[in-house]
Amino acid sequence: MPKIRTHKGTQKRFRLSGTGKLLRRGAFQSHMLEHKSAKRKRGYAQMHAVDKGSAKSVRRNAPYLKG
Repeated sequence: MPKIRTHKGTQKRFRLSGTGKLLRRGAFQSHMLEHKSAKRKRGYAQMHAVDKGSAKSVRRNAPYLKG
């Protein structure tokens, strides 16, 4: 049986938490940061859990994803 190819873009953008949840980087933190509050920017900097609907496609693209 052949191995499944990992989508390298997906592998670079996601990682696993210690409990096995998929984590992603927060959006909205690359530009126009002057008018955003420090609290808001700190929230964007956190890793966020991937919702269940998207997690299925992420796991299909990166089956050997590690933490």
